[in-house]
Amino acid sequence: MRDLKLPDQRHPEKAHRPDNAQPKKPAWIRVKAPGGAGYNQTREIIRENRLSTVCEEAGCPNVGECWSQGHATMMIMGEICTRGCTFCNVATGKPQALDAFEPGRVAHAVATLGLKHVVITSVDRDDVADGGAEHFAQTIRAVRHRAPETTIEILTPDFLRCDASALEVVVAARPDVFNHNLETVPGLYPTVRPGARYFHSLRLLQRVKELDPSIFTKSGIMVGLGEDRQGVLQVMDDMRSADVDFLTIGQYLQPTPKHHAVERFVTPEEFASYEKSAYGKGFLMVSATPLTRSSYHAGDDFARLRDARMAKLG
Repeated sequence: MRDLKLPDQRHPEKAHRPDNAQPKKPAWIRVKAPGGAGYNQTREIIRENRLSTVCEEAGCPNVGECWSQGHATMMIMGEICTRGCTFCNVATGKPQALDAFEPGRVAHAVATLGLKHVVITSVDRDDVADGGAEHFAQTIRAVRHRAPETTIEILTPDFLRCDASALEVVVAARPDVFNHNLETVPGLYPTVRPGARYFHSLRLLQRVKELDPSIFTKSGIMVGLGEDRQGVLQVMDDMRSADVDFLTIGQYLQPTPKHHAVERFVTPEEFASYEKSAYGKGFLMVSATPLTRSSYHAGDDFARLRDARMAKLG
């Protein structure tokens, strides 16, 4: 992995927090260490284009599997986030100015990797007037130009401090999938996602559908943070009220002792139960497993999602 800094060096804003014990992971959570020819080739392409990936910055457990298959989730607008969510391994601080050449480099990497489906996410940029909306739009357009057959999924921040027109700029660029994660149940927002607002995020997803009903919408949550089953089911209902198409549910894994504690490891059987409930509530596609992440198998899921919609429309 790229960042070998100690936890207190990487996250100075979290240094004042008490340590939370990191429980031993159960067998169903453990994954193989990354490596191999495919992994190394993907890493080289990312390095050559001077790009960041959420795979590395967020410490994703699936990086070995995905990179060995040539799949990487691009993280634009730098490696420094202006928020300090207690679950997230991305560093918090004062970011550098946006890089005007980054959209082109992302597009070049997508074409070089030969991706059929790409996920593009970002840090939160509350320091930028539009939250990075135009930068997202430029990146989408650059990928469309360089790799016209590639489908594009974006995972955006909440644009909380922006004018409503910021979201319109992103939607007008017409990504195939618009993803914004609710992350957890509303009652845990003050401790897990203190810089965000649950109903604002929910409304963001709803607004995307109002602006362009043809765009698939997607959202996800983590479990194991202290929520209960009823709270998860209520989030599902809230998402469906906003016409969200695709739901992801995965196990929260604590990056360092300074991050939010893992309250428990949810069993594979519980995840299967959540999946069944979600389909019953009308989601077109559901991914609910301990290792599910927003971009894990996103290309395959998108293909199934598209097929599911076509079948629904008859």
